[in-house]
This record gives sequence, structure tokens and C-alpha cells, in this order.
Amino acid sequence: MIVGYARTSTTDQTAGLEAQERDLKAAGCERLFIEQVSSVDVVAREQLAQALDFIREGDTLVVTKLDRLARSVAHLLEISGRIKAKGAHLRILDLAIDTSTATGELLLTMVGAIAQFERSIMLERQREGIAKAKAAGKYRGRKPTARAQEGDARRLAAEGLRPVEIARRLGISRASAYRLLAAD
Repeated sequence: MIVGYARTSTTDQTAGLEAQERDLKAAGCERLFIEQVSSVDVVAREQLAQALDFIREGDTLVVTKLDRLARSVAHLLEISGRIKAKGAHLRILDLAIDTSTATGELLLTMVGAIAQFERSIMLERQREGIAKAKAAGKYRGRKPTARAQEGDARRLAAEGLRPVEIARRLGISRASAYRLLAAD
């Protein structure tokens, strides 16, 4: 069976998700596992876990791009190992990598290492750019969203709402709600 896995980092990325679904169906996927969750939060990727549990010997797990599956070589190799242990294979469409061959396994490891290196370089450049902008007084960071809602938080607290409910209603984190209510 050919099983597809699609992921976007946020719910805003509907076009990207639709494109992945289209490509996976075109690749012959009979079953799709789809989620909209950041790859950084590896624990919360329930659909990936279900896909890995679902595959059986002889199956192929298909993803459209490497970054839809893993962010690091270690994580990639862990997933690949789980797939291989089940007697299944991994196929990455945009790179034409198929781990059913020895060459495919080699390429997967090499491309994974290059992708991780590329991401590290990009993050390093980003940090350097932010530091430079801060030094020039041009970077102030993200506007504090919770602080702007302090009045609303206090009003809701005066109405008897608990911080958890205040956070839910205002679309802020619980920690932010507690912080706003504790501020004097």
C-alpha cells in the first residue's frame, strides 16, 4: 500500500496543504495522513505517529518534501529506521528519493545532512541580521500582544473569570494571563 503524509506548520497554509494532497494522490497514495502542526513540536505530530503505526511490510510512506517529515538528520534517521524496521520504504517526491534501493538510503542520509546544515546556516544569518538591526536601533522585536489586552484581562477577572478562561477568550497563553493579572 502507498501511504501519504502531508503537513503544514500553520492552519493558514491551506494552499500548501492542498498542493501536497494533490501530489500525494497523483503519486498513487491510497491512504493519507494530514496535519497542520509545527515540526518543531515533534511530540504533537499525531498523524505522523499514526502513519508510522499504520504502515506494514511492503508499504511505502510518501511525502512531498523532506522538510514535511523531519528537521534534523537524527529525527530523519529515527523515522527512516522505524519505517525500515516494519519492512516498508520511504519515498520523497521532490527529491526522487526511494529507500527501497541502497542508493536511495544513501541519498536520504546525505540530503538530510545537507538540509540540516542549510537550516543551521539560515538561522545563523537570521540571528546575525537581528543583532545588527538591534545595534542600529531598527529592531524592536514582536509587538507584545498580551500586554495590549491587560485592561480586558482585568475586566474579565473582575467578572469572576479564571485566568485559564481569560487566556482562552483573549487568545493569549495561560502564562500571559497570569502575568497580566499579577502585574501592579
